[in-house]
This record gives sequence, C-alpha cells and structure tokens, in this order.
Amino acid sequence: MTGQAHTAPEILTNHTDVICSTSIERIVTGRNTALAQIETLIRQLNDVSTLTRSIGGKSALDCAMKRDFRCGCWLMEKREAAMKAITRNLDRDIWRDLMKKSGMLSLMDAAAREQWYNSLEKDDIPAVSEENILSTFEQLHLDKGEVFERGVINVFKGLSWDFKTNSPCKFGSKIIVTGLVKCDRWGFGLNWGWQRDRLADLERMLMILDGKPVPDNRADVTRRLGDHIHENRHSNRYEDEMFVIKYFQKGTAHITFRRPELLEKMNDILVKYYPSALPSRT
Repeated sequence: MTGQAHTAPEILTNHTDVICSTSIERIVTGRNTALAQIETLIRQLNDVSTLTRSIGGKSALDCAMKRDFRCGCWLMEKREAAMKAITRNLDRDIWRDLMKKSGMLSLMDAAAREQWYNSLEKDDIPAVSEENILSTFEQLHLDKGEVFERGVINVFKGLSWDFKTNSPCKFGSKIIVTGLVKCDRWGFGLNWGWQRDRLADLERMLMILDGKPVPDNRADVTRRLGDHIHENRHSNRYEDEMFVIKYFQKGTAHITFRRPELLEKMNDILVKYYPSALPSRT
C-alpha cells in the first residue's frame, strides 16, 4: 500500500494532554467541580421550595417562572434523577468537544461520524475521567489508519455499478453518482443527502492523502459547489484542484479526478482489502 501522508494529527502527547494542549486533568477537575456545585444548587433549591410551600407559596420553580410560561429544568427535579441526567448531558458535550479537538473526525466518513454521534445519545456513555479519556483516545490513535481506510472502502462500496464508468474493481478516473443535483425551472440546485456527504468524504480523503489540511463544512467541496450552482444556475460544470464535476438535469453527476497519483493511493487501499480486485503493478 502506498504510504499515506498526514493521515491524522497526534491524539495524545505524553499521556497527559489531548490535542490543542487541552489538559485532561483540567477537564476532569472542572467537570467534577461543576457537578458538585450543581448538586449543591439542587439541594438549595429543594430547601427553598420546602420553605415557600410551608408559608403557603409554591415551589421555587413556580415562584421564579414567568407568568403563563413553563419549561423543563432538571435543577428542580429529584436530586438522584437530576444528577444522572445532568452528568450525562455534560459528559456528552465534553466527549464531543474532545473528539473535535482530537482531529479524528476528519478521518471518518459520514457513516462513521454518524455512528459516533449516535453512540453519545445512549444512556450508558462512559463517564469523563482521566482513565476513560486516555484509553479512548489511545485506541482511536491506534485505529486511525483503519478508520481512514474504512472510509475509503465505504465510499467505493456506495458507488452504483449500473454505470459502466464505475468499475467494480477500482476507482476509475471518473465516477458517476445519482441524485447529487436537482433541476427545475430556475436552474440547478445541490441536493442534501448521502451523495452530498459522499462527495465531501472523497475530498477529505484526497486532501489527507495529499498531506493538506481538511476543510471544514463551511469551506468543503459541497459548500463551494453549492455556492457555484447558486451563482450560476444554468451552468453545468464545476472545477477545483481535486475534481471536475459535470452535472445533468436528471440529477446525475460525472466526477473526474484531477490528481491521478492520489487516485492511485486510494486504489492501493482497495487492493489491501480486496487483493484480487486489481492486478499487481510492476
């Protein structure tokens, strides 16, 4: 397999810091301090409610609520249930932030990112602790090559073999996808959906293989293509450093790769997983 350039940023440094010099100790200490203060606040609010009810009033929540307006708040629920929910919500946000700073999301395809975010919605997410952070990101660091390669494989497997241009054995110099664009009386428009995600995945993989920074979703190829289509509603062609994209009224798009040496690296990954797919190169 051709060596990959800049497949991922370093996840851990000296086993004490997560990428961006964010101290694990500071995160864990801050998390525990915040939860302790929240628990104290819940106890105090419960004491206030006991007092206000004893003198003929309602709970602290009712006293502080704007007229004819109510919303849910865990601070006014029973302490055990409230602390469980609040802890889970805080840990979920911390894990998201750590993952974003680690750089691992840039290696994941859309399906892997969705799986990660869905895992954080479960009730049994791991508590944010030094041990859990270290073990999680050490494992992610070990798996980063496999994560990236799995993304390449998923994009390849998602191609339709109904088009002769799409080879079932390799990434050709041009691929055809359906449903990337739409066309109406006002001209072309870019669709939302999995084909859009797949195009963003392709660009991210090529940029990583080229050793260049991965653009975020505010500047990736789908954003640039969408802006181009919006500004040129009757054009059917877009170009950048990685792709030439020609799109048609029926919604299909022909994506031509402009960097054959990077395409070769992606095909090397396919050979690694499917040794009989391509003949060996001399």
